[in-house]
Amino acid sequence: MATPRRTKRPANVAMHGFEGIAALVATRRVQLGLTQETLADLAGVSRSSVQAIEYGRASVKLASFIDVLDALGLQMGVETKGRRDE
Repeated sequence: MATPRRTKRPANVAMHGFEGIAALVATRRVQLGLTQETLADLAGVSRSSVQAIEYGRASVKLASFIDVLDALGLQMGVETKGRRDE
């Protein structure tokens, strides 16, 4: 099984919507020189899951999405939009 090359980690980037995340995942995969099949093997998911993520499909299981991000050396964060006062 291939291991990804070490590259500079991407800076924190705010993404909104599936299209932005999809583009980031596809770009990172290409930067690492991975095929969709190799990424799927590294992440322990199907190639169709990798394709679905890269095409911005919302039907991907969250666990698969997180596994793909982890294999790419990426992580996802969640922040509140604003504080709702009591």
